[in-house]
Amino acid sequence: MRIATLATGGIGGFLAVRLARTGREVACIARGAQLAAIRSRGLRLDSATGSEMIVPWRMTDDPSEIGPVDVVIFAVKAPALIQAAELCLPLLGPETVVVPFLNGVEAADRLMEVIPPKHVADGVAYISTTIREPGVIAQTGDFARFIFAERDNRPSPRLNALRTALTEAGIDAPETDDITREVWTKFVFLAALSGVTAAGRCTIGDVRATPETAALFREVMAEVAALAQAREVALREGLLEQTWAFVESAPENMRASTAIDLDAGRPLETPWINGAVDRLSRQAGLDAPANRNLTAVLAPWVAGRTLPKQRQRRAAV
Repeated sequence: MRIATLATGGIGGFLAVRLARTGREVACIARGAQLAAIRSRGLRLDSATGSEMIVPWRMTDDPSEIGPVDVVIFAVKAPALIQAAELCLPLLGPETVVVPFLNGVEAADRLMEVIPPKHVADGVAYISTTIREPGVIAQTGDFARFIFAERDNRPSPRLNALRTALTEAGIDAPETDDITREVWTKFVFLAALSGVTAAGRCTIGDVRATPETAALFREVMAEVAALAQAREVALREGLLEQTWAFVESAPENMRASTAIDLDAGRPLETPWINGAVDRLSRQAGLDAPANRNLTAVLAPWVAGRTLPKQRQRRAAV
């Protein structure tokens, strides 16, 4: 089984190491210092169980050097999606499947603007990873769950093969009968965590300790759930309270990758997270003021620039 990771950041790098360790041929697409480090030293994963090192089957910034593969793990930031999708084209064979693991609920639709729909699946990842230094991926905690399916939930030998590969690598990859529900289930939590911890320059512990901020967090979640209902997404009963129960038990220093990107002066995914909730709500005839206001507060930073005072904390989503 030949798998390409585009790009080989936190999620792509984690999967590249684990899959290569079980004998899969993994091609790592990266650039700059990350690519240079992988070429010179290999790709390392640091986790609670220790360090693992691989030398990928291929290492390049030019997918045309790889050719068609069975699976493309597509894990880039939302602002880079279209450009990265164009890079996928040389990787496509007749049965290649592109599995997106991105924040937000529009990744599959956006991919199909560039990639033929027959190649595009949908997916959601639950894992905390970051690039500790070029060529080194760090996993925070021990949870790693990847849920994916064809967009119409039909039986899929190509995705079953990927599920088997992940399971053999010790990664939780459960089946689902409704991938849209899974993507939106995470989005309910993600939109609140992303918008509130970034705009508030705070952690989830700060959210719990501040009644006004906690109320905002819950309002954001409620707006996402209302939008999902308007779009006939079959969210599980009691999801909002279950999600808030997770918030109350989550690690004190948890915050979204959006907050980390804000500190670092990198472009933000806000237009595809809280901005998407506002935009899609208006299209559905709904109002989403909490998400709209968070989008407005973060708008000056969307293109990327460094805050005067940076506070470095660990990313969690």
